[in-house]
Parts: sequence; C-alpha cells; structure tokens
Amino acid sequence: MARWNASPTARGAGPSWAPSTVLVTGGAGFIGSHTCVELLDHGYEVIVVDNYSNSTPQVFARVERIAGRFVGAVYELDIRDRHALSAVFDRHPVDAVVHFAAHKAGGASTRMPVAYYDTNVGGTTALLRTMHEHGVRRLVYPSSCWIYGDAGRGPLDETTPARPGTPYAASKWICEQILADICRRDPDYTVLCLRHPVPAGAHPSGLLGEDPRHTPENLLPYLAQVAVGRRERLSVFGDDYPTRDGTGVRDYLHIMDAVEAHRVALDHLGGEPGMHVYNLGGGSGSSVLDVVDAFSRACGRPLPYAVAPRRPGDVAELVADATAVTRAWGWHPTRSLSDVCRDAWRFQRLNPDGYVESARRPETKH
Repeated sequence: MARWNASPTARGAGPSWAPSTVLVTGGAGFIGSHTCVELLDHGYEVIVVDNYSNSTPQVFARVERIAGRFVGAVYELDIRDRHALSAVFDRHPVDAVVHFAAHKAGGASTRMPVAYYDTNVGGTTALLRTMHEHGVRRLVYPSSCWIYGDAGRGPLDETTPARPGTPYAASKWICEQILADICRRDPDYTVLCLRHPVPAGAHPSGLLGEDPRHTPENLLPYLAQVAVGRRERLSVFGDDYPTRDGTGVRDYLHIMDAVEAHRVALDHLGGEPGMHVYNLGGGSGSSVLDVVDAFSRACGRPLPYAVAPRRPGDVAELVADATAVTRAWGWHPTRSLSDVCRDAWRFQRLNPDGYVESARRPETKH
C-alpha cells in the first residue's frame, strides 16, 4: 500500500502521496545500490531485481551495513524475462519502480549496438508491460544528458532538441519517447524522467562505490584503478576539442546527490500525472584534465595519462542546466568535484580489488 506523508520532504515540499514498496531494477549496480541505501534510510521497503551483468550480489551486505536495514528481497533475473519479472510483482505489493537496469557506456554501445537496443529498449518495454498487467502506473526513469549529443556549448536545458550520437544515447531517447506516448494515451501514468550527467564518486563510508566487472568505460573508475595500481595509465581520448585545455568537458554529479534526486522524485510521484522531464547536474563542467588534477590531489600523487584518438560519439562539451528541477522540487547538488574524487579514492583505496576478493578477480594490469 502507498503511504501518506504528514510533512514535506527534506528537499522540497512534495505531495502527500509517496510509495511504500519500491522495485529497483538494476539495484546491485553503481547508482542502484546507492539508491537502495537512500531509500532504506528514508523508510521505504525496497525490492531489487538484477542479472549481475555488471554488478555483484556481494553489494547487498554493504547496503544493509550502511542502512542498518535489510533489502526486502533480491531476485536474480533479466528484466526481459517477463515471466520471472511478473512473479516478483505477484509476490510484492509494488507501488512504484525506479528503473536503472540498462547498459550504460556510450563507447561500448558503438561496438555492440544490437545488445544495447535489446537490453535498454527491450528491457524497458518488458518492464512496462509487466507493470501495466499488475496495475503499477508510477515510474522514475533515469535517462541521460547524452541524448543532447553534440548540441553545442552548455548549459543545455530540457527544451534542447535531442541529437543522440551513440546507440546508448539513442536507446535512452527511444525509451523517453515510448514513456511519453504511454502517458499521453493513459492518464493514470506518472513518469518522472531524470536526465543524468556523469554520476561519480562513492558513498562517504567507503563501503559502496563504482566497481565495473570489466574494463571501465568511464573516466572516474578508470582513473581510480590507475591510482590504486591496477592500471598503468589513463587514456585521454582527444586533446584537440574546442575547450579550454583541448579535452572533453562534462558535468560530474556526486552519486549521493544523484540518488537523493531519485528519492525526492519518488516523493513527487503523487503529483500531476503524465511525463515530466528534468535535468540533473550542477550546471558547470570539468575537463578530463581537471578531473585528473583533482584525483591526483585526492590520492596524493600525479597520475599518469597519455593522449589517444577521439572515440566515436564523444562531444566537446556536455553540461546540463538543472534549474527546472530546483524550481520544481528544491533539489540541487551540494557536493563538488573534489568531493567526488575524495570519495571515489576512499572507496578504491579501501577496496583495491573492488567487491570481489583479489584471488577471484583476473589480473588487469598492463
């Protein structure tokens, strides 16, 4: 059963309705696991599904250690398996869904586009059909600022036309269009779509962080592995962009700010029905070399890097304007790039081999 709040949320006064039981797809992943902590901390009952394609079930012991509460149930399944997913809805009174389960690397998507469309679009439609069959009409959908593609210098607001430059970005944009169409045709649906910049950092305890199972595709986890000695150097993909130092500029959002935004979104699912889209982010960007410098300061030594050719789909600058969500909910990020690097380094230093013991993890130095 949904619950009724007697008081406003801590970050923006939300409507009185808020879900009690939340299904988190991809809840073992980087953003998903931190979101589980945030929701448990705020009294939600949390159910998780994950196929562990880029995560591990070992994360839940850490989630429970931080939150002091157990995740209600965890199911290993692929969300494209509608029979298995339907069984989860049959067992639990799900009020709302936060849908993280997806492939997320732009560069990798250019190498395997079919897999990205199959998982990201096919998984979303399978989830929506299962939700519909079980009368669940409230969804928080994490999208991506990458849908703006090469739209020019930022900050870019939600009215900026989509120009996705990779299959990953295109898959997110396709899902947004599907969700918007469903909301137009069925007035019972409420979908809050949050367009992410680059989520980064770690839980301040050092117990949770970003631990990709394969070679990291994103800057911060790769740089952290360089800092801890698992990799020799960082590859900087392009130093000839029209930016202040020639390297790509992005908006890096601390993971704790990101998951707070998702919790606040859940608190607002009882508002006006339909599809509502908001950018997340700080509204200012940092170059690759800015991040290298900040992480070097965090770990106390210069980190080596070498310039490599640009990657397909990369753009010079991608910074989003998040004033709309601040105006609507009162949410805004409170942590800096220094905080991102400090917390990412703490996690990597305390967990040099990630969540899996070094004896079970293949050697990755080169």
